[in-house]
Amino acid sequence: MDSGGWTRPSEFIAAMHLFLSAFEDVPDPRAGNTRHNLGELLVIAFVSVLCGATSCAEMAAFGRAKESVFRGFLKLGHAVPSHDTFSAVFRMIDPKALDAAFGRVLADVAALLRDGDVIAIDGKALRGARDAGESARTRMMVSAYAARLRLTLASVPADRGAELEAAIEALGLIALKGKVVTADALHCNCRTVAAINTGGGDWCLALKANQDSLLSDARACFGTLKEGHPTAVTEDAGHGRREIRKAVVVSAKGLAEHHEFPGPKVFGRVEASRETAGATTLETRYFALSWMPTPDVLLATVRTHWAIENALHWQLDVSFREDAARNRKDNGPGNIAVLRRRALDVMRRDASNGSGRW
Repeated sequence: MDSGGWTRPSEFIAAMHLFLSAFEDVPDPRAGNTRHNLGELLVIAFVSVLCGATSCAEMAAFGRAKESVFRGFLKLGHAVPSHDTFSAVFRMIDPKALDAAFGRVLADVAALLRDGDVIAIDGKALRGARDAGESARTRMMVSAYAARLRLTLASVPADRGAELEAAIEALGLIALKGKVVTADALHCNCRTVAAINTGGGDWCLALKANQDSLLSDARACFGTLKEGHPTAVTEDAGHGRREIRKAVVVSAKGLAEHHEFPGPKVFGRVEASRETAGATTLETRYFALSWMPTPDVLLATVRTHWAIENALHWQLDVSFREDAARNRKDNGPGNIAVLRRRALDVMRRDASNGSGRW
């Protein structure tokens, strides 16, 4: 795979061999008398998701429809697996191992990360992956997302409220040195901050009532600002909406020890005014940061965080219909969620025009 994407069938086949090689490292939990090669099954599943499949039944149907193409680079000793086989395999294999295999293939892209790049952390509910009576957030995937590259660096399943644990695990899977981690207020806590600090990264974390004492002191710091304190202002207009944002940063010196919170050097405040259809809304957000940015850098960092919502989560629902996916059993939801995220990564690396032979 190169930075230009796959523009010819030969490049596609070469890329599939890279995936086959990476999938060899995914532990196979099946019995020794299995009929279908795990790597070949995963390649068929991945290509089918790339082409719009949302279920194991659709993977099997796509594999049968394109069997002659797959036989150009797969052995398929026992033909294309059935939908029951796809389902059984995805229920058993480890989503973390599957995601790590994709990470190895895409390592050349991740190497393009620069110092100062934003890595956004956030969870997305797998809304269809629940039984009747369960919360819509019973199953989640927590992603670490490189905003500038529009690349998922790591994905970790989070079941039944374990979003924080999954985020800390995801942070441990990626190189943080020189990068800026952004996250919502759930992750503004000592454990997450310690994980980022250990990895050598910086952080910009939303500050809300879950850290009430720290938030109170942050507000007090902004209350002592003198006239002429540096600020940054941006204004956007479009689609019937006008938004003005104003950012300011102040020192948090001495408060880390007072709150036993490891390392906040700065508090940031962003005030947003939105005018829509003649109505104006005001919002003030506070942030804890591990370094001293200028106000314009704070604004840029906060806005960049939302790429994980707009360029990842929204695309997963629109392009891959993730909210409608009904995979529910065992590891199935997590594994197919990994396929969707990695399919989106690969699509963004493809610079070819048209739908090609598929």
